[in-house]
Amino acid sequence: MLVVLRDAWTTVVPDREDRHGPLPPVMLALTVVTGLVDAFSYLVLGHVFVANMTGNVVFSGFAIAGAAGFSLAASLAALAAFAVGALLGGRIAHRTRAHRGQLLHMALILESVLVLAAYAVAQSTGSPYDGDARYALIALLGLGMGVQNAASRALAVPDLTTTVLTLTITGIASDSRAAGGKGGKVGRRTLSALAMFIGGLVGAVAVLHGNPALPLLLASLLLLGATAATHVLARSDAPWTDPL
Repeated sequence: MLVVLRDAWTTVVPDREDRHGPLPPVMLALTVVTGLVDAFSYLVLGHVFVANMTGNVVFSGFAIAGAAGFSLAASLAALAAFAVGALLGGRIAHRTRAHRGQLLHMALILESVLVLAAYAVAQSTGSPYDGDARYALIALLGLGMGVQNAASRALAVPDLTTTVLTLTITGIASDSRAAGGKGGKVGRRTLSALAMFIGGLVGAVAVLHGNPALPLLLASLLLLGATAATHVLARSDAPWTDPL
């Protein structure tokens, strides 16, 4: 248990000599953002994810089969927006690959603008979001999440992908001592899952018991905080800023 707690602590408060420097806590914050925006998209925009693309691929199959409550057009729109966002994030990553802090900072600026724009649309149109408003929100959020995932992939901080938890949860079990492994990184992996859970929980509570657009406001505030933090990181010359 002490090993797990130590691993969790060093993720939240990383050692200065850690290869990934201060990136882990920022990635945890972005994982919370993922939970918030997917809570909004699924609960408010109707059975569509803007961050977890595996769900949209499956939902597309459901829609084609005629299952009620699923929209092929919405799922395809989310997939397309995410892919374009990943393309934009990839361009940022390739242009700033020499400095990981600059890479993350530039990606967060763009993501923050997109999520803030989505919040503005949500506030100005009001729920329920139908027609053009619905697809504008899917497009803006899908673009933002695509940028985030491309940056996360380029940064390659272990077990902190900000979106995909399937392999993270698999690692908790398959690398455990019960499975014959060394039980490594359980604390970090658990924090990653917990961050997504908290984002989803807070987002759902906000939608069901408050303002439907509130998850986007909370996500925007987290992103702005992370962007401000990475402004400092973008000027660092510490070893962690070097490309992997």
